[in-house]
Formats: sequence, structure tokens, C-alpha cells
Amino acid sequence: MAKRKLNYRFYNPNPVEVTADYILKVMIEANTEKLEKILQENMVQVEVNECESEQSG
Repeated sequence: MAKRKLNYRFYNPNPVEVTADYILKVMIEANTEKLEKILQENMVQVEVNECESEQSG
């Protein structure tokens, strides 16, 4: 039996700008936790670097 290729079509009555804004909000919400973790790790690294520079100088 041959594999059938799936073909999805979505009807979107919204203007392109509204759709793009919605997708952007979803992506921001999905990545907020990841961004917060990265920022926290960077702040810790900055503090470590500041302590090291104070000790050496």
C-alpha cells in the first residue's frame, strides 16, 4: 500500500497583520521561561566576573 501524503489547509479569516501578531504572542509566551533562565544564568556569570575582577585588581 502506498503512503498518502497529508495535505492540511486552514481557513483564516483574519488579516495577515492580526495573524502575525497572534503567532508572535504565542512564540513569546512559549519562550518566556527559556529566556528568563538564560537571563538568570547571564546575571550569575556577570556577578562572578565582577567578583573576580575586584579580587584581581
